[in-house]
Amino acid sequence: MPSRLAPNQLDELLALQLTAAWAGEAAGEPARLGWWKTDLVDPQGGGDLFARLVPRTAAWASLSLVRAAARRIDALARQTLARGDDVWTPFHLGFLVDEQIDDRIAHHRSRGHVPAEVLGPRYLVGTAWSQPAFEALLRSLGAPKVTVSPAGRAITAPAASPSDAAPLLFAALVPLVASYPLPYVEAAT
Repeated sequence: MPSRLAPNQLDELLALQLTAAWAGEAAGEPARLGWWKTDLVDPQGGGDLFARLVPRTAAWASLSLVRAAARRIDALARQTLARGDDVWTPFHLGFLVDEQIDDRIAHHRSRGHVPAEVLGPRYLVGTAWSQPAFEALLRSLGAPKVTVSPAGRAITAPAASPSDAAPLLFAALVPLVASYPLPYVEAAT
């Protein structure tokens, strides 16, 4: 795996993470998946607060926080695995990639980019919530073979890199369930 991902690869990963993090919120109207008890993005909820507190960077502030909430739930779920730090998940793609994604958010925020304009068609935040549309996006990423256990959904096919694994990890969120299902794959060494 190259040590640095290209900007377009980072934007694709970011679009998937932010869309899934937004979809996982519970307190929005209409209610979404409820995997984390937040309402940080919608203009009627946390998005309004950020628009008043940090008007220039409100979108990126709320998106960064909902991603952080998703990463926290993901980290707690990984603790149930025997080697939770040795797997890739939708919100844990290894230190190097996770840092690059954080840097990419900072890049977009500092330049005042509009998320929907830079993250492409996989970015659904800001559209009307539609569970079928979200499921269709996830299904378009592939059909990984998974083994379901109480700890999560293990993808059985190995992936060579986090950027190769990411679409399968997000695809493995389907079928959507009441709590975050923790798709994971063993990290390549």
